[in-house]
Amino acid sequence: MLDLQAVLDARDRVAETARHTPLDYTHTFSAMTGADVHLKLETFQRTGAFKIRGATNRIATLSDAEREAGVVTASAGNHAQGVALAADRIGVDALVVMPADAPLSKVEATRHYGAAVELHGEDYDAAAERAHEIEREQGRYYLHAFDDEMVMAGQGTIGLEILEDLPGVETVVVPIGGGGLIAGIATAIKGKSPETRVIGVQAEGAASAAASLAAGEIVERDAVDTIADGIATRRVGEQPFAVIRERVDEVVTVDDDAIAVALTRLLERNKTLVEGAGAVPLAALLEGEFAYADGETIVPVCSGGNVDMNMLTTIVVRGLAATGRYLRIRTILEDRPGTLEEFVRILADHRANIYAIQHDRTSRDVAMDDAEVELDIETRGPDHVERLIDALEAAGYPVEVLT
Repeated sequence: MLDLQAVLDARDRVAETARHTPLDYTHTFSAMTGADVHLKLETFQRTGAFKIRGATNRIATLSDAEREAGVVTASAGNHAQGVALAADRIGVDALVVMPADAPLSKVEATRHYGAAVELHGEDYDAAAERAHEIEREQGRYYLHAFDDEMVMAGQGTIGLEILEDLPGVETVVVPIGGGGLIAGIATAIKGKSPETRVIGVQAEGAASAAASLAAGEIVERDAVDTIADGIATRRVGEQPFAVIRERVDEVVTVDDDAIAVALTRLLERNKTLVEGAGAVPLAALLEGEFAYADGETIVPVCSGGNVDMNMLTTIVVRGLAATGRYLRIRTILEDRPGTLEEFVRILADHRANIYAIQHDRTSRDVAMDDAEVELDIETRGPDHVERLIDALEAAGYPVEVLT
């Protein structure tokens, strides 16, 4: 099993490539939670995520023959970029298989860092199957994204940095996809500070580690469904799972709404852009998914910031909706002059601002003398939303909330 010495050795190998990223105290989230919150900002890492650490450590430990053969890997995006840059710096040919719907920004970045890219399959696991085919066909070394001791050791250097910058840390909160990140961090933390807790967090739509811990063996999901694409794996790795069982104190889950809220609040209040996976630890803290003492020193690991811009728009809208600041509704109006004006007057009286409105007189879902109206509305919080809907329904308008 991975040990502390492997992580200490990895730190020397990755030092020239990976940055020592900031540990940022946040007054905002400390006030919101009652904890002493410091964000580990891997969003400022080279390639925009922690994966460069593990990729560099693994490639640095390959034999001459393995380097000559080149490497192949599978990734939803961040590991792809880490492998591409690490391989390019050492002069190793790299081929990356990414899911067919991987964010365009991550695909282009991977190519920019020097790797060839093949798009295949609907998720990470399908891409990994294709990468293994290439491994057999071309004799390349398969560089696993998480189920590899040297990769885990590289990721564990984050834990060493946290302890160096904040020796009194009491809890470290880490996202879990395949488990390589938390396995490395937990090994570093427990090896040097056994009393520090390590909490793992998964998205509900990809919670393989949580299910595996409950079952006592690895459980593979049939599919994944989450906005946190960086941790959207169907199963946790064999080697990480062994470490998680021994060194991680607790694993919890959060839903996509909580992830969207955390991402939006990080962007708005902390001026920090993270991807869905990077927001998961803060989401668990804000939602109170694990217990902690008042004033406890907690470090959520913001693992990456490579969010696709199209996805960012969707996530922010979802986050605003979840906090009562954005509302999409559908209603039915009589198709006569002045009806829309009467409806909109209620919105104005309640100081609700209309972003967009769509008025459809031809919908086959309504009566011939009615019209269907959809509105995007700026609101001022959950209480405002409740008052607004109550007022519309009291005036006789049926309201269907769409977002």
